[in-house]
Amino acid sequence: MSKTMEKYISFYYENAGEPEPIKVNPEKTALLIVDMQNQFVKKDCGDAIEHKENNEWERWAPFYERLYDVTIPNNQKLLKFFRQNNIEVTHGRIASLKKDGSDRCLVQRKPGWNDILIPINSHGAQIIDELKPLDDEIVVNKTTDSVVAGTNYTSLIRNMGIETVVVTGVVTDQCVAATVRGLADEGFEVIVVEDCCAAATKRLHDNELEIMNIIYCQVMSTDEVIELISENLK
Repeated sequence: MSKTMEKYISFYYENAGEPEPIKVNPEKTALLIVDMQNQFVKKDCGDAIEHKENNEWERWAPFYERLYDVTIPNNQKLLKFFRQNNIEVTHGRIASLKKDGSDRCLVQRKPGWNDILIPINSHGAQIIDELKPLDDEIVVNKTTDSVVAGTNYTSLIRNMGIETVVVTGVVTDQCVAATVRGLADEGFEVIVVEDCCAAATKRLHDNELEIMNIIYCQVMSTDEVIELISENLK
C-alpha cells in the first residue's frame, strides 16, 4: 500500500487488511484533468475576481496558494510524463453550449458559488495555458459536475480500450469526486492524484479523499503514480 493511500484509510477499511494493488497497463490508461480552466484557477479571472470584489479573498487565498504551489506544478509534471510516454491524455471542463446557460444541470444553477455560467467560447472556459491540451487530446465539455454524467466520455475511452483512469483537478469534493464515482460505477479502475487536486479548504480535500479511497479509487501522489506506471512501461 502506498504511503498516500495509507494516509487516507477511512473507518470502513481500518481493519479490512491491505487492498489488492491496482494493476496498470499504460496502453489502457488515460489521464483525466478535471476543470483546470481559467474560471476556477486563475487569480485574475472568474471566481477570483468575484472573491476580491466580495471581500472574500482572504478566505479563498489558501485555495489559490495550493493551486499555484502544489496542484498546477504536479499536474504539469504528470502531464509531461504521460505525453513523453505516449499515454492517453484527456480533459474535462465546464462549458455551457448555450450563452444563457439554459443547458446547465440543476446543480449548476444553484444560488451562490455553484451558480456556474461559463459559455464555451468564453475566456473562463479555456483550460489554463500551463496545461493546455494538444490538438489530439480529447476535451469533454460538460454542464454537470461529473465528467461522466451527461457526456460521452466513457464511451470514448471504452472505444480506445481504456481500463484505468488517473484523475486530477478541481475541486476535490465536487467535480473530481462526482467524476471518480461515475467512473467507478462504470467499471473503470480509478486513481486519484492527491497532490494534483485541490478543494476550497484542506479539510474538505482530505475528507473527500478519505471517503473515496479504496472503495471508489486508490489515492496516490504524483511520484507514486509515475513510479507505478514506469514499472509497467515496455
